Amino acid sequence: MEVESILLAVVHIDTYASQQILSSATGFYFRYQQQLYLITNRHVVRDENNCHYPDKLEITLHPNRSNLAETSFYSIPLYDNAGKPIWREVHDWAGIVDVVALPLMQGIFPENALYTAFTPANLPQELMTVEIGQSVRVVGYPLNFHDTLHNLPVMRHAIIASSFNLRFQGKGYFLTDSLLHRGSSGSPVIMRTSDAVSGRTDFPWTLLGIHSARLSAKRDIYADDRLNLFATWYSDVLLKLTG
Repeated sequence: MEVESILLAVVHIDTYASQQILSSATGFYFRYQQQLYLITNRHVVRDENNCHYPDKLEITLHPNRSNLAETSFYSIPLYDNAGKPIWREVHDWAGIVDVVALPLMQGIFPENALYTAFTPANLPQELMTVEIGQSVRVVGYPLNFHDTLHNLPVMRHAIIASSFNLRFQGKGYFLTDSLLHRGSSGSPVIMRTSDAVSGRTDFPWTLLGIHSARLSAKRDIYADDRLNLFATWYSDVLLKLTG
């Protein structure tokens, strides 16, 4: 069964504290050299502001290449036996970057697990080629909504809402304008690189960034709608997290 490759790079995440499910989110696979990582937001694995302290994640896999409706689960502990976090995080001048990388042990995956992964080759090579107003896509599990039969994510449309080659207010992210929801945290923000190849047999996508959170502004909650502007962390942070 052939399915668009981008859908197999994006992962459904449930967070747990012991056996209690806390939340759902989105992640995606990134491979650096021979190591496979799960990428998501830091606030998915630890969010001090909202007292969110899971101790493990659970992701859903496709173990049967001929039947996407068959799924299995892979549990990822967030702390080692000494209580040290296993995820990798980085800081910039403004504080903690809201992106983490969790190393995955591929040997634990089902032998025929079906997935694809971004690599450094999918990162943008020249920021000046991407402009404000550019159409982009956000792939994930908004409000935990997805194809529950095949456990596949959905794709949303967005545009770049700030100058791409200037970090917004000097921070490590750019803005997108879209209609996004909780559960999209950790979604890849992507741009198609070519219409000349199939998205099923090839992987024609550039990874621009990692969707994080809605930005707020001073407003009258009775008179003003939300901005629907979101922070997307630049994907070059992945090289710092995995290199």
